[in-house]
Amino acid sequence: MKKFRLHGRLTISYLILILWCSFTIFCLLWVLVTSLKSNRALFQNVWSMPTQLHVENYEKVWKTFDLGVNFKNSIIIVPISVLIILGISAPAAYVLSRANFQGREFLMNFFIMGMGIPFVILLIPLYFLLTRMHIIDSLFGLTLVYISLSLPFTIFILYGFFKTFPSELEEAAAIDGCSPFMSFIRVVLPISSPGLITVSIFNFIGIWNEYLLALVLLRSEEKRLLSLGLYSLQSSMQYTGDWVALFAGVVIVLLPLLIFYVLMSERIMEGLTLGALKG
Repeated sequence: MKKFRLHGRLTISYLILILWCSFTIFCLLWVLVTSLKSNRALFQNVWSMPTQLHVENYEKVWKTFDLGVNFKNSIIIVPISVLIILGISAPAAYVLSRANFQGREFLMNFFIMGMGIPFVILLIPLYFLLTRMHIIDSLFGLTLVYISLSLPFTIFILYGFFKTFPSELEEAAAIDGCSPFMSFIRVVLPISSPGLITVSIFNFIGIWNEYLLALVLLRSEEKRLLSLGLYSLQSSMQYTGDWVALFAGVVIVLLPLLIFYVLMSERIMEGLTLGALKG
């Protein structure tokens, strides 16, 4: 009887997952197909397949609506932010998990508290701070904000990986003549790669889709990120009625994320599973 109930629950769970995945794939394919239609074909039948592929929709949003410039800004600022976040968070989390010094618990609690502060309430202070530093309306200033706000989450996650890292390997490296820094570079980081890749993916997706901070801290159109460009495109579509171009813009925003996630999905599951086992 218990096996029957368990089998029934698993069947229902798999059915829900299959339905949800099917719905998600259907929506993505519908957006892709619609982006290749003409506006007349779209309004005649939203579910029909295009009789002719209108690739010019992508060229229109890429050049006419400056989505290409927005894409370039995002593809520069996001990887740089993620690399700097890792470069700061990994050593910080390792030291917090290994070294015993006065104030270590305070620092760790400080980072944990930082995770609970909504960045919305920081918009006005950040705006005035960047203005006084003369880096408002700049990709450099926005990058600093992204890095600062992402550090608490990243350090907290990596702290859990490093905390349960077997110290015997570091002791063996020390016997072989490795300094603590070289032991961290040659031993700890390679073994902790699932955790590093997991936080990299989460930070990449979060910064790529971020909208509010970019809206408040950027003014110039040539410095807008892809999220702002898509919103501007959506606003203009209300007056032009060129909705297929909007769908093309959505595909441009989603496609890098989908490719990135598909390529790294196994790494995400590996990192989350490893973190769960360690917890």
